Amino acid sequence: MSLDYNDLQRRMDGAISAFKHDLASLRTGRASSNLLDPIHVQAYGSAMPINQVATVSVPEPRMISVSVWDKSMVGAVDRAIREANLGFNPIVDGTNLRIPLPELNEQRRKELVKIAHTYAENAKVAARHVRRDGMDALKKAEKDGDISQDDHRVKSEKVQKLTDDTISQIDSLLAGKEAEIMQV
Repeated sequence: MSLDYNDLQRRMDGAISAFKHDLASLRTGRASSNLLDPIHVQAYGSAMPINQVATVSVPEPRMISVSVWDKSMVGAVDRAIREANLGFNPIVDGTNLRIPLPELNEQRRKELVKIAHTYAENAKVAARHVRRDGMDALKKAEKDGDISQDDHRVKSEKVQKLTDDTISQIDSLLAGKEAEIMQV
């Protein structure tokens, strides 16, 4: 039994990419089609991501445009956007919804930073779970006699270094996003 470092690395990279995706959905001063990614619309009997019932585009820096494909879904999309608590107030225009982005005030910026910290903590927890799995595999291998105590120590230091690198990467991504949010 050997520990698969590539698998651990892949899982830690997965935690980082999920964190990057979460950060992309956080609003800074500019409009982005990613801002609507977390929104799910009740459509055809199930909750669907907004990009499966409409086309989301950014015609100008402070405006998001949502073009709903099915006319009967306009109300559901409007409701989903309003209920997502992202601070958006869509303007319905036929099958199109225009979402002007209001200026971010200081309070809203601080809320967004708190949300970013929550996302970062979730990513760190995921990385720590991967570390725990690796350490458990090493303990089992040592107990079964597959590796020596010295091997166990060397390999566990390698797993710990992988975890530390991942967490520092998460911290630097968070710091960058925080600076972007707080920039007026």
